[in-house]
Amino acid sequence: MTAVYAWLGRHRVLVDSVLAAFLGVVSIGSLIGGQPAAVVVVLFMIIPVAIRRRVPVAAFVTAVIAGAWQVLGLGPVARTAGAPAHAGPLPCDVALLVLLYTVAAYRPRRYSIPALLTCIGGSLVAVLIWLPVGVGVGLGERLLLAGFLFGGISFACWILGDSMRYRRGYYAALEDRAARLEAERHAEAKVAAAAERARIARELHDVVAHHVSVMVVQADGAGYVLQSDPDRAATALAAVSATGRQALTELRRLLGVLRSTDQQAELAPLPGLGELRELLDQARTAGLEVSYILTGEPRELPEGAELAAYRVVQESLTNTRKHAGLAASAAVTLQYEHDGLIVQVTDDGIAARSSGPAGHGLTGMRERIEMYGGTVWAGPLPDGGFLVRAWLPCPASAASQDSQDREASQPDDERRQQQHERNHQDEEPGHRVETTTAAAS
Repeated sequence: MTAVYAWLGRHRVLVDSVLAAFLGVVSIGSLIGGQPAAVVVVLFMIIPVAIRRRVPVAAFVTAVIAGAWQVLGLGPVARTAGAPAHAGPLPCDVALLVLLYTVAAYRPRRYSIPALLTCIGGSLVAVLIWLPVGVGVGLGERLLLAGFLFGGISFACWILGDSMRYRRGYYAALEDRAARLEAERHAEAKVAAAAERARIARELHDVVAHHVSVMVVQADGAGYVLQSDPDRAATALAAVSATGRQALTELRRLLGVLRSTDQQAELAPLPGLGELRELLDQARTAGLEVSYILTGEPRELPEGAELAAYRVVQESLTNTRKHAGLAASAAVTLQYEHDGLIVQVTDDGIAARSSGPAGHGLTGMRERIEMYGGTVWAGPLPDGGFLVRAWLPCPASAASQDSQDREASQPDDERRQQQHERNHQDEEPGHRVETTTAAAS
């Protein structure tokens, strides 16, 4: 049936022409022995039916003009000529009802309501002319007949057409909404795919660039001391091997995420600020002198924010090894403030940074930090070196705020004594705070 409906929808003029031909055939009997003008009226009634869905208003107006000629012209002439058979409705008058339905179904109400009023008014005039007073029917009865019979049928056709127009508009709105939702779904899928590609690119860049830079520095050092100090060369090559294995492990983790369709895939924990010591030790092993300073009361950050802070330090140390020169040193500072965390990495290298466009590292760094509502500033220092400074929102809890307020209200001597005690605690083995500078051997 779907194919049949589709064929009928593609050949509307043909279908409407069949309906017009049927109305013409049933009207032939009423025209036998009648006036030739009646044939013209019938033609102007049924031909608009064939094109009713292409030009609904024009077809209706044409049929109304033919109907008016039928009522006002043929009726009196027929009675005068003694042929009362034509002084009444013809089967082709049904075309007016079909055309009224078409106008109501395919055009707004500003067109269909005047068409309805025209049909009702025409029905009243037709009944008054076709039923003279002398046939025993009073004026009131004629008006009731016109109102209930002809007017009621016209109103029913208008109701059907108007409801069809409403349903057609409702279905069109549903189809339009479905199309817009589908387009939005495709757009969201593209945005999600682009964001995922950017995230994967950042992860791959951070993992590969960091570990490869460490391996290159170690390999260069091993080649430099291979003849003079074989033990140091062997140590450097062992570091190259360990770094390569670590890089392969992280790459396998990333590839596992890409290949896996299971959302519950077991993954290694993402690095955070708790793994910062291992990152700094790895940089020192590669020959970079690094210091680490922590100020303020450490607070927990979301896992993604900790990963972003970790990647800032990792990328900054990688850039220091690549651009700052062999004798450069770096300083890493974590500063917990009342409303956020400042991650700062500086170096004293003398090698100038490229003046070209920013690479993937700084771009990925900014994207990571901005994703969690933070900001990043990176640029050369006036006296030489390079600075990377990132800020992440990390509001202090009510308890820690009360502690800070109490500490601020203490006398200076008592605050200095508590700070001295905390410094002794920070020097205990395994504490995260490290204020000493370790140079690579």
